[in-house]
Amino acid sequence: MASVTKRGKTWQYTVSRMVDGKSKPIRKGGFRTKKDAQVAAAEIESGLSKGIAPVTKSTSFAEYFHDWINLYKKNKHITTYERYLNSYETVKKYFGDKPIQSINKAAYQLFLNNYAETHAKFTTKKLNTHIRACVKDAVDEGLIRVDFTRKSEFSGSNPTKRPEEKHLHLHESEKLLNALYNRLDNKKLVNYLLLLALVTGMRFGELVGLTRSDFNFDEGTLRINKTWDYKNGTGFGPTKGDGASDRIIDLDETILGAFKNLFENTPSHFRGLVFHSDKSKYGVLTNEGANKVLKAILTDLKIDLISVHDLRHTHTSILLYSGATVLYVSERLGHANPQITMEVYSHIIKELRERDAELTKEVFSSMRKVSV
Repeated sequence: MASVTKRGKTWQYTVSRMVDGKSKPIRKGGFRTKKDAQVAAAEIESGLSKGIAPVTKSTSFAEYFHDWINLYKKNKHITTYERYLNSYETVKKYFGDKPIQSINKAAYQLFLNNYAETHAKFTTKKLNTHIRACVKDAVDEGLIRVDFTRKSEFSGSNPTKRPEEKHLHLHESEKLLNALYNRLDNKKLVNYLLLLALVTGMRFGELVGLTRSDFNFDEGTLRINKTWDYKNGTGFGPTKGDGASDRIIDLDETILGAFKNLFENTPSHFRGLVFHSDKSKYGVLTNEGANKVLKAILTDLKIDLISVHDLRHTHTSILLYSGATVLYVSERLGHANPQITMEVYSHIIKELRERDAELTKEVFSSMRKVSV
């Protein structure tokens, strides 16, 4: 049973507790009224009855988030881990060493509002997704009692497109494809990389992780079963999902001929890496360098700028609009299942559904035979 006493102008509670056979009461003061102290004591007693150890020491929100990331996300794909670390830096910059126990819904909403002033709504929602997963665990551990991220509102300063909506139209893709073929040079591997990104939809880490043995010129296929850590230089790694994205895809004769010619006229480099670079400290072409070259080419072609990763979205849109099934596209992209493809590219799926609805009406209308 808790006891409540007045100490000066404020109230204090004391909750009896035994730890390893010894009395270790829990005390906390500073309550404005006796009722406030009684309510707080009741919460502690309720937690103890459920086996939840009370938090007697404040924990920095940023510190807890950082520890949580290293515990649950460090062994994920390097890109995923780095995205969470970016979210940590945002939390650290805003909250500093503020205890997680002192953050309420209003304080957290102000944080999101502040972030949204200079970021798109989509980016703000991503940040909240990272933080909310951590906060839910803090609630489960009894560190805090309320999920202050629940029912948060999102806004954004830039009405930018979602990343997967950034892609080239078909006629722009044709211009880029031909420009890249015309720029192929055995001494400029970056043009080969950009071309392969466009015709395969591969992720950048998968591209720089390719070795010559991954190309099967007899079967006309490309094996994608590893990545290269182009950011930290730790070497080969698995594809996304600890290898779940491993796949073998078909290549057209033209792209196969281009790479066969490249391999026949250039020596094999370090570990057989196709996109090896002596200039890079990590041994392969850099994402930054590839984006600079792509920017220059698109500018020359008078096409709106996109990133190397957006070539993946361009590849996907070309296939879907050309009639490829979602199942095939999903397998080619290395998605875990077609549902992911449908969710990520829902904007295209919606357009195709409307097109198919019209097609359906036309098909059955044309089957109607008028009696003579």
